[in-house]
Amino acid sequence: MSWVSISINHMSTILKSGLMLSSVVSTPRLQQGILAIAKYQPLITQMASMKLWPIPPSFKDIDLPEKRKLPQLDRVPIIPSNVRAPKMTKRLIDIRGPELVHNQLIYKQYGIIALSGGNLRWNHIESMRLAINRKMDSKRTFAVWRIDSPWKPITRKGQGKRMGGGKGSIDHYVTPVKAGRVIVEVGGHTEFQEIEPVLKEVVNKLPFDAMPISQKILEELLEEEQRILRDNANPFSFEYVVKNKMQGCQNWISSYDNYWFGRYI
Repeated sequence: MSWVSISINHMSTILKSGLMLSSVVSTPRLQQGILAIAKYQPLITQMASMKLWPIPPSFKDIDLPEKRKLPQLDRVPIIPSNVRAPKMTKRLIDIRGPELVHNQLIYKQYGIIALSGGNLRWNHIESMRLAINRKMDSKRTFAVWRIDSPWKPITRKGQGKRMGGGKGSIDHYVTPVKAGRVIVEVGGHTEFQEIEPVLKEVVNKLPFDAMPISQKILEELLEEEQRILRDNANPFSFEYVVKNKMQGCQNWISSYDNYWFGRYI
């Protein structure tokens, strides 16, 4: 018997059965090599068993729309030619507080939700659109916007210009977003593990904190928030302190804390 014809399992069987290597291999150097290999190589036994893989989800109730990719939004709002473009103040209330309307998933699948308020420029919206349309499989996946095109004007004066002279000219437009707002929604015949890397890449491009979610994750977040309020053993919460005006807190807290109790900045 040659060196090539002796497998690792055969060598382990020979050693465990007590057979002499001299009856199988005649060369002493080959015998030493077999002993060295069999010493560190365990006996491998192949076994066949039934695999219980999870049942894949069914997407029979999901209909794909005709236009499945994100459309390009307008960079500047459409204004009639005989009307001067209106200017606005900062109105920080547009990005403060929770979102009360667009805070649920319409298609009950996946999307991106904002964790804090901020302003979206057209460049942010365009980078989101390009990233999703390039990485998304349009044959079985679709995406829809849940935000409006930029509509709020932001003014700016020239570099080195003196104070006064009225309000500056319009520099660009933004879309204000509040905490809890669904920015984009993705659905179709796909699972969350497939679309999550694409949504994470989009989240890193946003100017505020956001996270990719599914309908299951959104429900778990709401249940966890309710559980914390229900199981809280400390009666002196932020809301209790503000409502009872303890320690003169009404003199130094923000006016927004009377409505949101320190939850939103």
